[in-house]
Amino acid sequence: MTEHKGQVVGYVRVSTADQNEARQVEALGPVDKMFSEKVSGKNTHDRAQLQEMLTYVRDGDRVRVKSPDRLARSTTDLLALVEQLKAKGVALEFVDNPALNSDTPQGEFMLTVLAAIAQLERKTIRERQAEGIAIAKRDGKYEKAPKLTLEHIAEARARVDAGVPKALVARNLGVSRQTLYAALSGSGKYAALAAV
Repeated sequence: MTEHKGQVVGYVRVSTADQNEARQVEALGPVDKMFSEKVSGKNTHDRAQLQEMLTYVRDGDRVRVKSPDRLARSTTDLLALVEQLKAKGVALEFVDNPALNSDTPQGEFMLTVLAAIAQLERKTIRERQAEGIAIAKRDGKYEKAPKLTLEHIAEARARVDAGVPKALVARNLGVSRQTLYAALSGSGKYAALAAV
């Protein structure tokens, strides 16, 4: 059996159809296989070439990208991709940011620091949201909008009248039975809707 000689796999992304990826391709230098796409980096799952590249790479390969922002739009996405590649035994190299290369002690340290910062940021955001909600509740300003619209309520009423169990109707609408009962009786948050 022949041993797999690791390949250098390039990944290039430009945001819009009128941008040219030639600069990135040139910066990457010679690669064994290139994946290139013209798409917003907002969602990693909507990027066909990225997903194809992640499926293609094998243990011992190296993915070469010009800079972290070409691979991911957020620290969280970047770290998730780094972990995904690491789990496959694939190294990640950034031409513009060699300090972040995943196969060096410095790169691993920098990525660990980024992960800690991202985690702290998520916790801080959650704390701020919780504090804001607590203040709004205290001041009587926090009122979640009703989950069911008038159309949902009419549909639910028709289904219940047709003999469908309320528990099933609630489950299909993605609400609790209590929410469905309140909506059908026009009580609580649904009192205003019932008056319409």
